[in-house]
Amino acid sequence: MNSLNVLFFTILLYTGLSGLHGQVKTVPVDFYGHNFYLAADSSLSVQLPKDPSDSQVKKEFQKLNAGNFQPVIDSLAAYKSKYELNDWLFYQLVRKVAQQLCPKEQNYGNYTLYKWFLLAKSGYDARLALSGHRIIFYVFNDEDIADIPFFEVDHKKYMCLNYHDYADSNLNDDPPVPVQIDIPEARKAFSYKVTRMPDFSPANYVQKKLNFTYEHKQYHFNIKLNAAVKTIFANYPGVDFETYFNIPLSKETYSSLIPLLKKNIGKMDQKKGVDYLMRFTRYAFLYENDQENFGKEKRMSPEQTLSSTYSDCDDRAALFFYLVKEIYNLPMIALLYPTHITMAVAFSKPVGEPIWYRGKVYSVCEATPEIEDLPVGKLASNLKNIPYNIVYQYDPQY
Repeated sequence: MNSLNVLFFTILLYTGLSGLHGQVKTVPVDFYGHNFYLAADSSLSVQLPKDPSDSQVKKEFQKLNAGNFQPVIDSLAAYKSKYELNDWLFYQLVRKVAQQLCPKEQNYGNYTLYKWFLLAKSGYDARLALSGHRIIFYVFNDEDIADIPFFEVDHKKYMCLNYHDYADSNLNDDPPVPVQIDIPEARKAFSYKVTRMPDFSPANYVQKKLNFTYEHKQYHFNIKLNAAVKTIFANYPGVDFETYFNIPLSKETYSSLIPLLKKNIGKMDQKKGVDYLMRFTRYAFLYENDQENFGKEKRMSPEQTLSSTYSDCDDRAALFFYLVKEIYNLPMIALLYPTHITMAVAFSKPVGEPIWYRGKVYSVCEATPEIEDLPVGKLASNLKNIPYNIVYQYDPQY
């Protein structure tokens, strides 16, 4: 019996037992091409008013806590384990399950209460707070996260998970007041690190043609891409550069691009191969800064950059880093200027003006199009006298 059948048998077993609480409806919830089977017991029904009070939130929590919720929690844990979901992807599953239990368009308070309850009962230190008519959802996170509100309790930082639903509101005008509910098992920190993409169904991919010229030769690519990647990262916050640079490609996208790149550079030496990857990242995509493209700063994962018509320096730096890491696994550093970011690679012998950092020598590799046609080892003229910070170092030895 495979693990998916075991999971479904477990749910059916719980369904048989749950008559002690209420009626059960088993509903398939699509999660990027694979079904999660939700055994929804009628005892999990809640009803918050549009402007919930502290006492009303606590009352509905007590109803949930007394209901037959464990089958859902166990099923979520089994699915998370089977598909090796990182916390951010697990939260996307929780969102889909909460949407099935109560669509956010129907009752946003119920939907948010379900999300919080499922995440907390799965072991994460999640909190609720009220701000006027708004119900705010936080989770404990000890990473360096930017651009979303947070609050601190006992030197622990709680990041707002549903701020995107109140993007036009200023929470400082009406500071959220925590709802004091203790769930003993809710103690884990939540992580925004994404080190594995979902196992998308191959049928859900489309092909995108890319072309670029290297040393007077045209190279053509048919890359497989999945539109769901954009959805996954729609509300993804500004994470630190280590987390950002290490977001991988999905399997189908990887297999449609990396082997072909390896073939194209197979007869080149290492420096020339890195130059090829640098120019592929620089010239296979159109440039546009985030303010013009999105109206705000937004970093795209490598797969999003491959999908997008336009991208900026952050996106190209992340894609170039990923390609060099996958194909050559060389040490690299990220150089952050006031309005630009670029990469530098450590070869056995440096090229151009060397950059020394923590015992290694690096050569600049500019993956963003500039006025000058910059070779490996050459920095753009307008950056030569500008101070920079090294915001990430990758060393394969560690």
